[in-house]
Amino acid sequence: MLDYDKEARVYDASRGGEQRAEAATDAVLDLIPDRPGRLLDLACGTGIVTRRLAAARPATRVTGADLAPGMIHRAAARLPGAIVRADSRRLPFPDATFDAVTSIWLLHLLTGPDDLAAVLAECARVLRPGGVYVTTVDKAAAHDVGSDIEAALADRPIRPAADAADLVTAGAARHGLALAGRSAFPGVGQGRSPRSTIADLHRGWFSMLPSGDPRRETYAARLAALPDQDRPRPDPTFSLRAFRKQ
Repeated sequence: MLDYDKEARVYDASRGGEQRAEAATDAVLDLIPDRPGRLLDLACGTGIVTRRLAAARPATRVTGADLAPGMIHRAAARLPGAIVRADSRRLPFPDATFDAVTSIWLLHLLTGPDDLAAVLAECARVLRPGGVYVTTVDKAAAHDVGSDIEAALADRPIRPAADAADLVTAGAARHGLALAGRSAFPGVGQGRSPRSTIADLHRGWFSMLPSGDPRRETYAARLAALPDQDRPRPDPTFSLRAFRKQ
């Protein structure tokens, strides 16, 4: 997993910046009722989406939470007084505190079913009855845009997706969260080039290959043989699911 303290400085610029944040915010807001209340943006990162949520819903009290101090520092500069450090598996809020909880690009980082169950349980716990939980699902699959990059990597060993839509939906249901809507947004600026994919492969992304495994070089060679090494392939489209607390 990435060191998000170190990543904080370049996180926005390397992930589509304000354009992607705007697209994500608009899609999230489509799934959240527009009425006064409280919203928790869980794993808020640099606060680039959190700030937009707060600006779009001035009658809503927005709180951002993240575990990485580097991310919190940047988010707090965007929303002073509204950011807290918190583990998504053990939230420091009383039951039924929020009318909405969002987690954009969180569930794919979880290490297994126990962590997923813990996060979903906590989101359900802090929601009020009738509240809405909105989250991204199937993040890794979104990057399969049918390009030559995916073809070059097709037979690599991959990690099971912790945020698979079916797993998330079933897990949410066990905690009284019923599927209530879905949306999607473009991952602006997230289209991968062969050269950038080689760099990410060596960082441990896209596969379960350990450092030093010679197969990493095999895949890197395939990618290096592709044309237009610096041309980004099409942007992914990220999926959102909304769940209502019964």
